[in-house]
Amino acid sequence: MKWFSALLLGICFLTGIEAIDAAPVKVFVLCGQSNMEGKGAIKHLEQLLADPNTAEAYKHLRDENGWVERDDVWIKYNDDRGQGKLAPGFATPTNRFGPELGFGNVVGDAFDEKVLIIKCAWGGRALAVEFRPPSSGVGNYTRRNRETKEMEPLPKEDYGVAYRDTIRIVNETLANIDQVVPDYDKSQGYELSGFVFFQGFNDIIDQKKTDEYGANLANLVRDVRKDLNAPNLPFVIGELGQQGVEPEKRYAEKHFAFRKSQEDVSKLPEFAGTVRYVKTSPYVISDGESFDGGYHYYGRADSFYNFGKAFGEAMVDMTKKQ
Repeated sequence: MKWFSALLLGICFLTGIEAIDAAPVKVFVLCGQSNMEGKGAIKHLEQLLADPNTAEAYKHLRDENGWVERDDVWIKYNDDRGQGKLAPGFATPTNRFGPELGFGNVVGDAFDEKVLIIKCAWGGRALAVEFRPPSSGVGNYTRRNRETKEMEPLPKEDYGVAYRDTIRIVNETLANIDQVVPDYDKSQGYELSGFVFFQGFNDIIDQKKTDEYGANLANLVRDVRKDLNAPNLPFVIGELGQQGVEPEKRYAEKHFAFRKSQEDVSKLPEFAGTVRYVKTSPYVISDGESFDGGYHYYGRADSFYNFGKAFGEAMVDMTKKQ
């Protein structure tokens, strides 16, 4: 009888392992402009690891062989910015990292399934123009003609170009997921599990774009879900936390109004429980060493890692509640 019980336990154990291996790959899309591209300095990350006061929070990122490459989390960055096991360096430039690092470690630890991150990010893109979702229609913006120096309407094809590229990259990556995730088994499939949007600087510097940001952001959530055929896709809106919790007085009103427009979208009744606004301003350190001048949250590794960590924790919470 004992041997039968042991055999039964063994079968259950092996079946459990096979069930985890056969589970769908969890796919997360990280989208935005330059801060999503990633400006966290690896040089600063090395300093944090060398400092006994901060090393504990980052020690899992490096071992005696160098930067740790996770065996359960993979990343595909744009069409041509690299793919492989998650580690520092999937950024622009490659001596940097973005929110994907903290995010990937959080979701990788939280789920038994394999994880794929698809990062779609380009610097200098506005939600009102390049990321403009189809439901917002064609915008009404102008540009200066280089030859005549006169102002002229933006070409219609400029609107939504980054949005369309995002949808295309996601679909093309999923159609060829076996080229990104090793040993991918078609029978196990994949599950589109979440979308993170971290963007806004090119909108906040233009009042007209700021005024329509909330409407465009709500349409972005709706259109992404529609075009990716994921009606209840968990969606994280990353706060534009530039200048931290207390922006300069001359800019404070603008920043707080912009942040409110982002948060208000997450509070719409139709998005209850499926859209989360995540603050980044608490992780901004403006009085410390800067690694990118006054731009991109000063290029600090601690800030960017904590952004991703906060996005990941919110995503895990929403996903598990679903």
